[in-house]
Amino acid sequence: MHGSEPTNIEEWLRELERDDNRRIKYLGDSIVNKDILDFGCGPGGFIFKAQNKAKQIIGIELETRLASHYAENGIKVLSGFWDLPEDKKFDLITAFHVVEHLENPATILREMSQRLKFNGRIIIEIPSANDALLTYFKNKPFSEFTYWSCHLFLFNPANLQILAKMSGLNLEYVNHVQRYPLSNHLHWLSEGAPGGHHKWSVLDSDELSSAYEAKLASLGLTDTLIASFSV
Repeated sequence: MHGSEPTNIEEWLRELERDDNRRIKYLGDSIVNKDILDFGCGPGGFIFKAQNKAKQIIGIELETRLASHYAENGIKVLSGFWDLPEDKKFDLITAFHVVEHLENPATILREMSQRLKFNGRIIIEIPSANDALLTYFKNKPFSEFTYWSCHLFLFNPANLQILAKMSGLNLEYVNHVQRYPLSNHLHWLSEGAPGGHHKWSVLDSDELSSAYEAKLASLGLTDTLIASFSV
């Protein structure tokens, strides 16, 4: 993660709001009137934003301390696949920055695939092993921050293809996305610490962020990948 850890649910939702809005825009009409499962839904920001478009959206989250938050906000979140009816299937299963934390990602993807309807898809969003701070700028503080984090895996298009094969799935595409703006990179390079997108946000604009993302994507150096899998 390029930013600081949230200290409460409200802060967590604010921290993820830009990502959640981007995901809703990215998925577009593919979520309209569809049955959706958001695996590892965290505080549920994506669910809140998708529920008025989807036919139904359910979350899965192992963190039991969030149960009262879900109940208070009227969203349905289960603790695992085992809580779903055996015949329940989905048009779309999403997993945003979850798979990199799993000890057995291929096993979980196989389990997800068993819950897909005909022509259903799995969309995952994961950190990129080719992040510019790691591979181009070779920023030592960021490298230490990344490799000692709770991420068990980093991904690139090649090992995503391997993951698909191990999972018995087809890798439809891999897209490059830059979650964090130029201010964040400059802060890492100057100060060796996260949080530049908050502390130095005056340096950012929508036009600059879009141009920077496009350039990094053209070089395959974004911090994030979005991959689509099908059976």
